[in-house]
Amino acid sequence: MDETTTQLDDVDLAVAAYRQAGRWVVQELTLEHCEDVEVLADALRRLDGETGAIGLVSVDEDFFVIVRVEGERTRVLLSDASAAEDWDLAETVIDLLDEIDPDDLDERDEDEPAGDLGLLSDLGVSEDALEELLDDPDAYPDEVLSDVARLIGFGEQFDDVAGLAPA
Repeated sequence: MDETTTQLDDVDLAVAAYRQAGRWVVQELTLEHCEDVEVLADALRRLDGETGAIGLVSVDEDFFVIVRVEGERTRVLLSDASAAEDWDLAETVIDLLDEIDPDDLDERDEDEPAGDLGLLSDLGVSEDALEELLDDPDAYPDEVLSDVARLIGFGEQFDDVAGLAPA
């Protein structure tokens, strides 16, 4: 078993959400979609949602990634930039962002996010709300993603697909 396969086995949940005919559709993504952020973005583009599609991935109760595609545009948020030191998916997010020198990751504050905090603003999750969720030291990544889904309006469907008990 290679390292990528081992890391994919550590994906806690991978969910896609998109609007179709005015309603949210939420479905599980495969582990292979979580290999890297480009593969994930390509899978989301195939969903053809009215406002693009959102991917929500939690890994090893350690960090999460939110990917939003709208046409060819890809926006990403990594909950903890230091995860790129150990996780391929997180490293590909940092590479896509091209704003952080990978050599500087160990100098960043623990749990410091990287990416676009405003990627969900038009869907009802302000940068401040997302920062508040990220600042909770006791929240697990899947719980934060459930809260994000709830704020957007598909929390119950997210919890069902992800296999989470309702809050």
